[in-house]
Amino acid sequence: DRSWGTEPRADRTAVSRTAGKVNSLKCSRTDLQRLAGWSDREGTGTEYENDGNSARESNAVSQKQAATMLLIEFLAIGLVAGYLAGFLGIGGGFVVVPALTFLFLQDPGTAPWAIHMAVGTSLATMLVTSLSSIIAHHRKQAIRWTLVRALTPGLLIGAVLGAFIADILQPEILVRVVGVFAVLAGLQLILGRKPEGEKPLPGQPGVSLAGLVIGGVSSLIGIGGGALTGPWQLWHGIRAQNAVATSAACGYPIAIAGSLSFVALGLGVDMPQGTIGYVHLPAFAGIAVASALAAPLGAATVHRLPPLTVRRVFGVFLVLVGIRMLVGF
Repeated sequence: DRSWGTEPRADRTAVSRTAGKVNSLKCSRTDLQRLAGWSDREGTGTEYENDGNSARESNAVSQKQAATMLLIEFLAIGLVAGYLAGFLGIGGGFVVVPALTFLFLQDPGTAPWAIHMAVGTSLATMLVTSLSSIIAHHRKQAIRWTLVRALTPGLLIGAVLGAFIADILQPEILVRVVGVFAVLAGLQLILGRKPEGEKPLPGQPGVSLAGLVIGGVSSLIGIGGGALTGPWQLWHGIRAQNAVATSAACGYPIAIAGSLSFVALGLGVDMPQGTIGYVHLPAFAGIAVASALAAPLGAATVHRLPPLTVRRVFGVFLVLVGIRMLVGF
């Protein structure tokens, strides 16, 4: 008839030790919970939710930084393209198309349509670039508007045809053909002598045919046509400054017909956000604004240089462009 109070000392000691171990285990588990930052009542959901929020915030910051850097790159492209548009009478396409193609290839969302978006956006930016350059050259009375009007019908039709060809065919072969022409034309400008007097221009059929070819090739590869219109005029004895200014004016019909065609052709394609057809709107905005500011500076430079200097600079530019086209985008 022994009670708990009369239980042997050894039994009571064993029970106390067992209870102490249990309490020790409970404290250890509580401490681990506290150190880990969660409890049975909260579970692991809160921890995962916090991690998810942090990841989303970090991703948002990264996307904002990438968008800012991309805008800076668009502005830089526009500054270079605009200056060349004013200085050499081009729409800046030989700068814009390779640069945008490279940038669009870096983004999986735009990579499948990189070359088409680059060409379409380049033509769209020339709506601004060519206009600002035209105004600057017109103020100096350097544009031969009679020749521009004669070339315009062919330029418009050719630009539409060029856009359709670009939409259904890979342009690499034609780009390389034009690259060969650009190199040969550039070498002729650098090494050849300026003919004395003006060679007579062809009649309207010949001028229209020239406009058709120039417009088609220009729209196909996203240029303003200055690399083709300029040498064509120089070969007919037109003064270098007038050839550059007139080439700038001829780029506007190409830009209108070409950009509208690329917009229409791209509407049936599942394009990424921020585009209208094949025209990338953020790139268009950044390049257009910067090029509009830089084009008058290039135009002012032309009229301060002698014709032979402009001729040689134009030739070096064409050689570099031709090599770039032969290498490929």
